[in-house]
Amino acid sequence: MSITEIEMYLDIKSAKILVVDDELHNLALINETLSLNGYKHVTTTQEPEKVVQLFESDNFDLIVLDINMPALDGFAVMEKLKQNENIEIPPILILTAQHMQDTMLRALESGARDYVTKPFNVNEFLLRVQNLLEVQMAHKYMLNQNEILEQRVRERTQAIHDTRLKVVRQLGRAAEYRDNETGLHIVRMSKIAVLLAKAVGVDDSQCELMLHAVPMHDIGKIGIPDHILLKPGKLDLDEFEIMKTHVQIGADILSGDSSDLMMMAHKIALTHHEKWNGQGYPNSLKGEEIPLIGRIAALADVFDALTSERAYKKSWPIDDAVTYIKDQRGLNFDPVLVDLFIQNIEEIKKIKREFEEPVI
Repeated sequence: MSITEIEMYLDIKSAKILVVDDELHNLALINETLSLNGYKHVTTTQEPEKVVQLFESDNFDLIVLDINMPALDGFAVMEKLKQNENIEIPPILILTAQHMQDTMLRALESGARDYVTKPFNVNEFLLRVQNLLEVQMAHKYMLNQNEILEQRVRERTQAIHDTRLKVVRQLGRAAEYRDNETGLHIVRMSKIAVLLAKAVGVDDSQCELMLHAVPMHDIGKIGIPDHILLKPGKLDLDEFEIMKTHVQIGADILSGDSSDLMMMAHKIALTHHEKWNGQGYPNSLKGEEIPLIGRIAALADVFDALTSERAYKKSWPIDDAVTYIKDQRGLNFDPVLVDLFIQNIEEIKKIKREFEEPVI
């Protein structure tokens, strides 16, 4: 905010002032006094019962309030303002003809910031108005600055978040491009994984993390030699042992970051080749020893890999892949997830169609 903008913001003459008094001549005198001294926004009312209503349509910076009014006195007006949670009460300057100390104390205890006795001295009145408005406008300026700073922090945080997601996506695609030029496998797999996660009851925030973490499941393939990764045929035992190391390589790459996203990505990379029956790798985890996100990623990965073409294999028909998934219920895959997979197969087919590989 520039110096000029700050000066405009702190200009007390632009403040909105509400004057409440049941006597018309008092209102006219105060309005004229304020207007002649440069105050541009003065609202007056003889009806104290309408003060709350006036506040709901405008945001005043100062209330000049008479205490002695027949229908609703100043104390009652202040009480009504306090009862309305939607109103941020500004400074209140009390006008009173009573000189008794207990009246002044009661007014201050009720929320007034200052008071002037009637008939008032014009200069004294203007100085008290000025003092209260200077404090109020400075307060509003500081609140505005806090809001600006908070907004900048939110924008900066979002920018960091977006940059991190961009890096994450590029990492996932870097690995995927080595054996799938389009990188669409990780798109389909992540969307299928999120669909299954929602079906099993995972909350929205975790599903959002999963959408961005799943694409990094095979980042460890960066460390696998091309003659193994792209071999047009079945791997021999030694080659398969090397291929299996991509899980630990990926977990190592993704370790050491405390963000929720990277911790989830690390867990998925490490466990997406574990099997429900304990015959997976690298740690032979069994059943619910395997984190749910790992079980979900495993099912989504296998299904999309089976139905996708690679240099070393043709794609399977979807029905054949579904049959395989059913056959592996309780063996490779979590039985509950398999059941949910079958129940949502039409949505899964839709994902496959929407993000299918381009025809070359």
